[in-house]
Amino acid sequence: MKKGFIYTIIIIVLIAILGGMIYLLGKSDNNGTSNNSGATTVNTVSGSIYSSSDIFTTRDLTQTADLDVAKNYTVSDDNDILITEEGVYVLTGTAKNVTIYVEAGDEDKIQLVLDGLNITNDNFPCIYVKTADKVFVTLTSTDNTLTVSGSFTADGSTNTDGVIFSRSDITLNGTGNLTIKSTDNGIVGKDDIKVTGGNYTIIVTSKAIEANDSICIMDGTFILKAGTDGLHAENEDDNSLGYIYIDGGEFTITAGDDGIHSQTVVQIDDGTITITASEGIEGTYIQINGGTININGNDDGINAANKSNAYKTTIN
Repeated sequence: MKKGFIYTIIIIVLIAILGGMIYLLGKSDNNGTSNNSGATTVNTVSGSIYSSSDIFTTRDLTQTADLDVAKNYTVSDDNDILITEEGVYVLTGTAKNVTIYVEAGDEDKIQLVLDGLNITNDNFPCIYVKTADKVFVTLTSTDNTLTVSGSFTADGSTNTDGVIFSRSDITLNGTGNLTIKSTDNGIVGKDDIKVTGGNYTIIVTSKAIEANDSICIMDGTFILKAGTDGLHAENEDDNSLGYIYIDGGEFTITAGDDGIHSQTVVQIDDGTITITASEGIEGTYIQINGGTININGNDDGINAANKSNAYKTTIN
């Protein structure tokens, strides 16, 4: 009787332990990313997620524009410029309260060549891309400065909160210098932002470069002084987007919050990056394959946080 009682107790204990293990596995197998049906939505990553050959086109990487068919504009105070057709447009001069509007067709590619352009606006973007397939902002070997000195004014329901504000894909390249100063954000892209060349000094109270879908950088020199984040990618409607890819360039980032902040992936293949911020690099999946990175963080140096259920929270 005693042996039978002891065996019964042992069996009950084993069943309890097994049940507890099954419960814990069910709680942790998705790293906190299960949906209501209990099925995982986490992507398993093998190797690099992105590659420069897939991201950048030949035109993205071409640092000069074909000026043979270009149209030339010299800015003047209080006179906006409206661009509605595909083509190359050279912009030069110094003026106040001028906006370069792009309202082209959905298949039109626009190239804005900044050739010694200096604009200071009170409350609206200096460059505002409303519609186009894609816009290139190319810097000639000159100094260019774009500034918004007061509080931004909305365009209807659109919160135009960047000195360069684009609702279409935008690529910045070239061989010159661009200084951006803003009471809010510097460069804002509602789709993809790419940078493949040029020298950028961005001094803002909020985010230096912000995109909905992605920020992809191949080359360039960046001095970013941001009140919140240096580079920020986040998409409220699609949690598989909002990623940052860096394959070169020199970065000096001083930020009040995050130096580099991504909703999904931060992938760094190359580049020299120095960050002084509350947190250095933050994203759901952080993959560092190369480069030289120096971080001085008041809080986290590198922080993988569960901001998207499209990827498993990882530092690789």
